[in-house]
Amino acid sequence: METGYNRNVEAFREAEYPMLKDAVYLDHAGTTLYSKSLMERFTADMMGNLFGNPHSASGSSQLSTDRIEDIRLKTLRFFNADPDEFDLIFMANATAGIKLVMEALRECDGGYNYGYHRDAHTSLIGVRENAVSSRCLVDTDVECWLSGKESFVDEDTNSKINLFAYPAQSNMDGRRLPLSWASRTRQTNNSAHTTYTLLDASAFVSTAQLNLGDASRAPDFTVLSFYKMFGFPDLGALIVRKESGAILQERRYFGGGTVDLVLCIKEQWHVPKAQALHESLEDGTLPFHNILALDAAIATHKHLYGTMNQISKHTAFLARRLYDGLAALRHANSRPVCVMHSDGFSSTSALDLQGPIIAFNLKNSHGAWVSNTEFEKLAAVRKFHIRSGGLCNPGGVAACLNLEPWEMRRNFSSGFKCGTEADISGGKITGVMRASVGAMSTKSDVDAFISFVEEFYCEMIASPSETQVSVIPSQGHLFVDSLTIYPIKSCGGLEIPSDTDWEVRPEGLAWDREWCLVHRGTGQALSQKRHARMALIRPMIDFERGLLHVRYHGTLPSGLPKEISIPLSENPAFYSGVEGSRSISSRVCGEAVVTRMYGKKEVNKFFSEILGVSCVLARFPAGGSGFSTRHAKAHMQKHQRPKAISEPELPGAFPAPPTPPDSDSEVRKRPILLSNESPILAINKASLDALNEEITRSGGKPAAASVFRANVVLSPGKLERQSPYSEDHWTSLRIGSQNFQMLGSCRRCHMICVDQDNAEKNEEPFVTLAKTRRFESKIFFGSHMCHVPSKELTKEGQYPTIRVGDVVTVEG
Repeated sequence: METGYNRNVEAFREAEYPMLKDAVYLDHAGTTLYSKSLMERFTADMMGNLFGNPHSASGSSQLSTDRIEDIRLKTLRFFNADPDEFDLIFMANATAGIKLVMEALRECDGGYNYGYHRDAHTSLIGVRENAVSSRCLVDTDVECWLSGKESFVDEDTNSKINLFAYPAQSNMDGRRLPLSWASRTRQTNNSAHTTYTLLDASAFVSTAQLNLGDASRAPDFTVLSFYKMFGFPDLGALIVRKESGAILQERRYFGGGTVDLVLCIKEQWHVPKAQALHESLEDGTLPFHNILALDAAIATHKHLYGTMNQISKHTAFLARRLYDGLAALRHANSRPVCVMHSDGFSSTSALDLQGPIIAFNLKNSHGAWVSNTEFEKLAAVRKFHIRSGGLCNPGGVAACLNLEPWEMRRNFSSGFKCGTEADISGGKITGVMRASVGAMSTKSDVDAFISFVEEFYCEMIASPSETQVSVIPSQGHLFVDSLTIYPIKSCGGLEIPSDTDWEVRPEGLAWDREWCLVHRGTGQALSQKRHARMALIRPMIDFERGLLHVRYHGTLPSGLPKEISIPLSENPAFYSGVEGSRSISSRVCGEAVVTRMYGKKEVNKFFSEILGVSCVLARFPAGGSGFSTRHAKAHMQKHQRPKAISEPELPGAFPAPPTPPDSDSEVRKRPILLSNESPILAINKASLDALNEEITRSGGKPAAASVFRANVVLSPGKLERQSPYSEDHWTSLRIGSQNFQMLGSCRRCHMICVDQDNAEKNEEPFVTLAKTRRFESKIFFGSHMCHVPSKELTKEGQYPTIRVGDVVTVEG
């Protein structure tokens, strides 16, 4: 059943839209297409008449003036707006209309408070920068406010003027918001506050009828762009309820054509035009040729398509077909090809709740994201016109992709920004793909696009890994006993919960050793070797709020807060303040590095008073260059040569003299942040048990695994007896689905004598290690390693993680 589909489009499209030959245009949310009849009608009008600048008394000027006013009325009638109730101000585009409203309200006594919906276009969001206070609202916030339960207004401001702005339809996913919010907003007005509504109708009017027939229920200000409706001209409008128009007169600026008289010699005085609202707000010479083209656009649009209601039904049919076709695509392993974001199509009333925009992303059969940028490149080669990325809708994109503000800040700091090709970070896609249909779209457009996605992105042959039967590991395997990160170098560790997948990055486990404490005088990074109390400075990561919380688990100096919080993102505000914002030269393990110093006094006071030394918190910039880049120095030691099978080991015997490594592969550059030698440090619990047996035998206190400050603690299965120090001879590990290369043993200093629970110093385990693990006067315990990225585009390869309990397979 093809209810609503306009077959007439197929009959005239080739003649009216010759530019579509061999192309499939699915970016009508950006702009729809102009017809041949429109351009011919406009050209005939221009060639058959003499139009002058409207600001004159000549015949050609007056012709332009008369036509402009006729077109103004015709346009108001298109939206069923009574000229006695509404005025229309011609603007360059919708954004210009938004700016005009903002410019007027900021001149009001006390300024204005601003609330905007999460689905707002960037142009609406920018209005907050001139507001006294602003707040981003979701549906529930708006409903609570309109029902009188709470206000979006900051009660501490003196402004009596509020502005509430929202889109009639999201330009990202096509969701349509309640037009009734405008009239309900007006009902909240009282003697203390007046709230005006600003409706962005640009996306909505392209395929739906905006009906302003009831002025009491209409928005105070409505902005739109005509190229979204007709393809041409490049023109916009601000439609104003005359009852609300007086507030726009607060605008101080005036331009040519908006005043009746201006004095500038000896006196500064002017008289704004007052006969009609638009006369005092349309600055300079109007884009009168574009306005004349609008006349041709309205007439041609009606001739080709009839009413907007017919276009709504046509595009709703096509959008539903496109949505259903993409949603039905499956890989051979039954996983969906598309992740759909336009949720309104799940409703039976798509015409009312959902515009003809489909937002989606692609995944391969392994669940890994398909790059939007790469998809758009291939689509362009096949002459499909779509759009991908942030779509100038930051709130909507962040909501549908579950991107937290701190993640978006982090992505930006790492080089992810509008217009760049990189679009996957931390296992998350950073933008969406958008396909949108218009009045001249056809079923063949939709079907061709679905076939394109199926041809190139629907994997019809299951990979070997999909068909293999899972093997339950035997008791003889190693397992990950614990995972720990140390966000602030040399401070306390954060143990990763056992039910949490933790990201592995090239430089190590996520959030490991990104910060450090730097001595103010020397620039040297502080260490537990001299400041044992650092062990009691404990971090906790709050991903929901995007903060690193830090507490001191000892006796706090008087006046210090129990906890301080630091943003996970590189928030410039925290690098500023009284102490300034700058990068400083520091030294980590004798190596010169450049770190960014935090300028917040309360942050640096917290650490300085706890440790009794003047220091500042600094952050090491990941992905830097020069002194902002560090590389692993760990390498295989001489005692780590492969075991000789023909020479059985005797209890307590030292290994035979080693041979040098056969290649220099160990010294290949691998990025690290502020860790000492390598991205990741691991210890084998079997080796720790053997060490503690030696310590206990001599009457000492057994060492806890925490003193070695390892990221990964490996443990044998219950029935397995792992040989102590067997890790000396491992060449690689597989933890879960991730591969790691061993980089060599970890050289130890007396910092391992600091008890991580109470910051007390002991002589163990250093003394016993000196007796049992000393090679060429150096003491070793634990193993350095790095992650080996997967070459396959899988979810695990795109976002590598490990967790407590993962099976560990050893090679070497």
